[in-house]
Amino acid sequence: MTALSVRRGGPGSEVPGPRRRLPGVRLLGLVVALVALAVLLVLSVMVGSTAIAPSVVWDALVRSGSGIDWFAVRDYRLPRTVVGLVVGVALGLSGALIQALTRNPLADPGLLGVHAGASFAVTVAVGLFGVREVHGYLWFAFAGALVVTLMVLALGSTRQGSSPVFMVLAGLCVGAVLGGARDALQLTDPAAFDMLRTWSAGSTAGRPLEVVWPVLPFFAVALVLAVAVSGSLNAMALGDETAVAQGVRLLRTRVLAILALTLLAGGATAIAGPIAFVGLMVPHVARWIVGPHQRWIFVYSAVLGPALLLASDILGRVVIRPGEIPVGVVTAFVGAPVLILLARRRKASGL
Repeated sequence: MTALSVRRGGPGSEVPGPRRRLPGVRLLGLVVALVALAVLLVLSVMVGSTAIAPSVVWDALVRSGSGIDWFAVRDYRLPRTVVGLVVGVALGLSGALIQALTRNPLADPGLLGVHAGASFAVTVAVGLFGVREVHGYLWFAFAGALVVTLMVLALGSTRQGSSPVFMVLAGLCVGAVLGGARDALQLTDPAAFDMLRTWSAGSTAGRPLEVVWPVLPFFAVALVLAVAVSGSLNAMALGDETAVAQGVRLLRTRVLAILALTLLAGGATAIAGPIAFVGLMVPHVARWIVGPHQRWIFVYSAVLGPALLLASDILGRVVIRPGEIPVGVVTAFVGAPVLILLARRRKASGL
């Protein structure tokens, strides 16, 4: 058993059972996760409020045509699936990053107010500056996510270091204040904010592919940064003193991790609105499978994040047919009980 796995409070401290994972087991689990993601991608294109035969779906994907079914698949379900894939990767990886950075297994961009900061900034961009395109309010989302991340990290710190309890409380307080301010701002001009009604609940529905392309370069940079700091975050799990002794540059690692987190959480919020709990649940599942190795956790989170988001989106389409439930509502229903269970586990929460 490694020192990293036995240290209480480290990123992998809540993983039950044996800490070492054989490379073959990790690879097998990754293959299974990729197969599950592929199946969900297919189901996401096929399943909707109305049933479309698989042969019709296939024809719509490989041939040009017209008609209601062709339009539903090519212009609605396919973009929605791509948005779910991209946003899921960003949410899963941002959750893994923020948990490793804060050494807080209860950390999540939603719980720590990062989504609230980004969504409030987008609301300001739309309402006060008249920005309507994603490439315009994307920068506001990045700024809001960065400011709130730094604020919560500062408020959640004590003389003994960062506290999981104080950090979650600080994030909830900041998120509540910004959420209230966002709602109040939207009430001042309902017509101007009509486009944000579904977005503010967290949804992949009705998002064209055009909203994805401006964000992809920033996500690519964030992925590179996450890989670059993964080894340093492993060392920091042992404590700052031990990490420094191993040659880790703490300030550089924290800055790069916060930058990657900001790009991922801000970009995901700009595309689909604030979707909570994906970043909380996915890294825990990854650690149960691979142990406390951050690079493997990041890889699994990037696969399991979109799998969870797509599964939740599919569920939201079928439970109240022909209506739909926004994916952000579905993940909240699933994530709230998970948060309670994690908070009650002493090893997971540190409470």
